[in-house]
Amino acid sequence: MVKKDAVLINLKGIIKRYPIGIDDFCQALNGVDISISQGEFVAIMGPSGSGKSTLMHIIGALDTPTKGKQFFKGKNIASYKEDHLAEIRNKEIGFVFQFFNLLPRMSVFENVERPMLYGGVPIEERKRRVMDALEAVSIADKAKNLSNHISGGQIQRVAIARALIMDPSVILADEPTGNLDTKTAYEIMNILTELNNKGRTVVIITHEDDIANFAKRKIKIVDGKIVSNTKNKKKQS
Repeated sequence: MVKKDAVLINLKGIIKRYPIGIDDFCQALNGVDISISQGEFVAIMGPSGSGKSTLMHIIGALDTPTKGKQFFKGKNIASYKEDHLAEIRNKEIGFVFQFFNLLPRMSVFENVERPMLYGGVPIEERKRRVMDALEAVSIADKAKNLSNHISGGQIQRVAIARALIMDPSVILADEPTGNLDTKTAYEIMNILTELNNKGRTVVIITHEDDIANFAKRKIKIVDGKIVSNTKNKKKQS
């Protein structure tokens, strides 16, 4: 990870357009400027259709902007080819999704191990890292269980462990509590809070105020534009 407080993600004048016809397009982002430093906990909020999912895809190197500069660790990656973006996604960004994206017929251990298979990590190192990650989210006892034989909250813990496995610079969580009940959602957010307290950069995408209140900073996007960017005074516990 980079030095604490160093700028990790810096978006300048980001515009994203999607073609919707021969001579027409939809502008999902319109001149977005965002800076996120190492060690921050940021919530990006907005209603449906606001552009927050498009913004998440660009932050996570899942998509590239139509215009603008997209810096990651000081390098402008806006024009990077897919193979370079894939390397950033695998090594630098730990993704946590609303729908978990685990393989149901594989064990918890195997699901967490998968990113390392693409990274060429030796088997003994993979075993150590998997168990360390599962311990970090208090689910090591489920390592041998199939991922479709545990609860939703446990599945999301596994997803967080998988996100940690490559020691990423940032955890990017897209609606990580969207399919969970309130109690379980707060447990998941407390895990992310604890990871942030230990120095991990966390960015969550959410439309829920109570979930955003766990973050230290809230960025609100409406119609593809940033309308507020404020430090969070209220914290959940």
